[in-house]
Amino acid sequence: MTLIELVRKSARQLDQAGVAFGHGTANAFDEAAWLVLWRLGMPLDELDAVGGMAVSPQQRDDVHELIAERIRSRKPAAYLTREAWLQGVPFYVDERSIVPRSFIAELIMDGAIDRWLGEATHQVLDLCTGNGSLAVLAAMAWPEVTVDAADISPEALEIARINVDKHGLQERIRIVQSDGLRSVAGPYDLILCNPPYVNANSMAQLPAEYQAEPQLALAGGVDGMDFVRSLLREAPAHMKTQGVLVLEIGNERDHFESAFPRLEAVWLEASAGDDHVLLVTREDLLKLEWT
Repeated sequence: MTLIELVRKSARQLDQAGVAFGHGTANAFDEAAWLVLWRLGMPLDELDAVGGMAVSPQQRDDVHELIAERIRSRKPAAYLTREAWLQGVPFYVDERSIVPRSFIAELIMDGAIDRWLGEATHQVLDLCTGNGSLAVLAAMAWPEVTVDAADISPEALEIARINVDKHGLQERIRIVQSDGLRSVAGPYDLILCNPPYVNANSMAQLPAEYQAEPQLALAGGVDGMDFVRSLLREAPAHMKTQGVLVLEIGNERDHFESAFPRLEAVWLEASAGDDHVLLVTREDLLKLEWT
């Protein structure tokens, strides 16, 4: 059996088992390729180069065991490999934090946010940092900034610390345990936030792979906006005069616009479309009326 044949067989097994994707891959073939190459200790981007290689019976058995564990446990593949990739950058991950997949990562790395920044941009907050991936990418993209990586979960921050150290950014990224904005410093030029935003109905229907992640990082209340309401109310006090907030709300645009019908927001184009991530200025946040 060749390696590519093993990948195809593994993909068929994943498909037949009905596992859910979305934690780094979108289909059975890509997930099978990831797991096969990882188990065999090969670079994840070299399938074409090694696809014709013969695999030994032991290698085949090792892969079959990993695929069986993926099917049995219904854990995201990243929890099995202890690694996730975001914009080509590797991050350590385990069950203490959700698997990184934020569309904000695309916007950081392709320069889509840069037009709202300037020479005076020095202080960045990555709120709900999870495993620290957005904080790391922000520090990589903007060498002149320092970043506070904040999260309510001490367990998630343990993972963030691993990734900050992994990429040698200890001098520019500060780890902060904070319930929302309560314990952060600021004021910030830029706040990045991929918060818990999944509404209650959607939470009840999530596949097992998503249920395996910390629910604290996913559940956003009845309409998904519980955390977002607190954030938008409190954010201006933690932002500089020209500060901006970049916020991911997933598939909750309808709920967001229902909750904040008068808020002037700029919807940013990502690979999934222009209704997942928004940008709002401090000036516009101050216009919101709270009861």
